[in-house]
Amino acid sequence: MREKFHIYLIKPTRYHDDGYPLQWWRSLIPSNSLACLAGIVNDALERGILSEYDCVVHAIDEIHQNVQPTKIIRTIRKEGGKAFIGLVGVQSNQYPRAMDLAREFRAAGMPVSIGGFHVSGCLSMLKEQPPEILEAQALGIGLFGGEAEEGRIDDVLVDAANGALKPVYNYLDDTPNLAGAPIPFMPPEQVKRNINSYSSFDLGRGCPFECSFCTIINVQGRKSRFRTADDLELIVRENAKEGVTRFLLTDDNFARNRNWESFLDRLIDLRKQGFPVNMAIQVDTLAHRIDGFIDKCCAAGADQIFIGLENVNADNLEAANKRQNRVEEYRDMFLAWKQHPVFIMCGYILGFPNDSYESIMHDIELIKSDLAVDALYLNYLTPLPGSEDHKKLYESGIWMDPDLAKYDLNHRVTHHPKMSDEEWERAFRDAHNSFYSWEHMERIIKRMAALGSNKKYVTLNRLVAYRESVRIAGIAKLESGYLRLRSRKQRRPGMKIENPLVFYPKYLAIGVYNTARVARTWWRLRVRMMRILKDPDRTEYRDAAIAPDDEADREMLSETRSTKNAETRRRHRIVVTKTEAA
Repeated sequence: MREKFHIYLIKPTRYHDDGYPLQWWRSLIPSNSLACLAGIVNDALERGILSEYDCVVHAIDEIHQNVQPTKIIRTIRKEGGKAFIGLVGVQSNQYPRAMDLAREFRAAGMPVSIGGFHVSGCLSMLKEQPPEILEAQALGIGLFGGEAEEGRIDDVLVDAANGALKPVYNYLDDTPNLAGAPIPFMPPEQVKRNINSYSSFDLGRGCPFECSFCTIINVQGRKSRFRTADDLELIVRENAKEGVTRFLLTDDNFARNRNWESFLDRLIDLRKQGFPVNMAIQVDTLAHRIDGFIDKCCAAGADQIFIGLENVNADNLEAANKRQNRVEEYRDMFLAWKQHPVFIMCGYILGFPNDSYESIMHDIELIKSDLAVDALYLNYLTPLPGSEDHKKLYESGIWMDPDLAKYDLNHRVTHHPKMSDEEWERAFRDAHNSFYSWEHMERIIKRMAALGSNKKYVTLNRLVAYRESVRIAGIAKLESGYLRLRSRKQRRPGMKIENPLVFYPKYLAIGVYNTARVARTWWRLRVRMMRILKDPDRTEYRDAAIAPDDEADREMLSETRSTKNAETRRRHRIVVTKTEAA
């Protein structure tokens, strides 16, 4: 009999403000990092790199599965053999939780490695590593920088089996080829814990743009690399064997994938063969310019579209090096997508240097009235480790919040040059409440009905989730889920462990109360939606966002703002005719 080798791949969650790991009975977003590494590790084992061992791989996403190091350690010791603990895809806000897990495993003498955007971002951008990275090295934790394809995980697994993990595995200067690489594959038991059983995959990495707030260009590089259409078909077929047909395509910008057409043609063909693929995809604001791109995306099953809108102030976009976003084309872009039944979500950043409370609220009103956006994902401008923004602040010694758990884009972690801390936070709250007001949510449903979209319950459910995740749970919709779970003894170090007689009644009451609030919002919005859908004149509804050129002026969002004197800014709108836009 061969000696057992236990491989635990764990995607840690983050600590919520209440001190408990953020966990759900059913989560929303699957972890592509976990899916990729699970596929890579299984491929390594199939190639026989640890043929002398009987290897068992456990892939765990803590966002919907409780991770108890003491229990895992007990299981390993009971069954005997060696072990490796890989903390996978760790983002900055998850790093404190990852370190707490790692400490327990290291105290038991088990080899631990941490990879993901925080480690890779720090290694790629900082000359002197921050304290949390140095602490990990002092504990004997192996740090993995870069991507694990092309056999790079082999060394880690072999070293772990030999009890000789290296302090750092740095592959940041050598990005791997993705064509023919092991496919991402989420274990079925993990997929079932996601709402609507979504899995994920990526088809390309790297980004040619230069956005100063972005970490991707410094972690995955600016050279774009792609999988093949055959890889994609294999992903679809392997998942279909497990009954999985819904996917999150995690490419930061699928429209910049040079193989987009061959990918979409292959998906269209697979759908014709009986594979009912549905996808949520991410694209940029110029995707509508690509001939046939939108039509083929929708024919291939893309029905939820995430667009990095980021801002409607051209000065802000220029300051962040996001010059590819053309504000004057936003309305055309949304209308091009809205020729199909899709739900459009947009990322939007608050806190650029030119922002003020008044300008933010003004811009939110412009978005509400003039753009056919279904959901707005509001973020604080955050200097994420791995970005140029973070590097500048770190090397200049400018204050950033030392609590990495707050680097989730929904907490303010720096000071603004013009707004006070309170004013910036108030702008975030008020902007969210304004967009998700009852009046505007009803307007979004009216647009859906007027355009003949069949996304009735997608629209209803997404609006409720985006609205209430922030208002009730204090988190972004993208990290939300069904039924919040808390483990009493897993509270963040330094925070009091609550008495069971207090803990259980308290959180049961909170859970019931919050569920009732969400249900009430859902029911109220559904009543309004049904009233709109029963209106025989619903298709006649028009507003500035969806009115064709012969019914309303083309109100663009391009504005000239003087950055020299905020008090004397002159705001004006530019009306662009169809001929001028062409």
